[in-house]
Amino acid sequence: MSLALPFLVGAVVAMLFGGRLSALAESRFRWIGLIYVAFAFQVAAFPYSWLPWTTSDGAAIGLWIASDAILVAVMLLNARLRGVTLVALGLCMNLAAILANGGHMPVLPGALRGAGLHYQVAMNSETMAHPALPWLVDRWAAPRWIPMSNVFSVGDVVIAVGGFVLALTVMRARPPRRLRPLASGT
Repeated sequence: MSLALPFLVGAVVAMLFGGRLSALAESRFRWIGLIYVAFAFQVAAFPYSWLPWTTSDGAAIGLWIASDAILVAVMLLNARLRGVTLVALGLCMNLAAILANGGHMPVLPGALRGAGLHYQVAMNSETMAHPALPWLVDRWAAPRWIPMSNVFSVGDVVIAVGGFVLALTVMRARPPRRLRPLASGT
């Protein structure tokens, strides 16, 4: 599951509650350049079909793990922003499942069927009936109406919640008056 969709939904909700896109630009997210490095590692590991190279499985695993480690580090450097620690926690959960299962994110066969997918190994994912740390693997199928729906894990859910909260935070959304805590003495 991508961080982009929950962040975009959070941005729309933030605007409904007085959040501003300009506040996003002012958010002072530190070390953002490393996010681009992590993304470049992921593209190098799993190139789109129109790119002129392929990457061996061993190199792809190394690049993907390095990419996740970079992302966790960037999130921890920005832990002062609400939602970011949830993103880091979700990344760590996924990374634990990946490392415990030989470098691929395990996907349960039922989740794969539920998503309408059929593969043994595809990019960073591998079908496994009995993976290590089974509570952390891709175990659910996203509804097909979700753009680019796929399978997802509890770590992906934590990342999604973190991305949603981050969007609300950096855009400075304000909850409706009736949901705000009452000030003492009023």
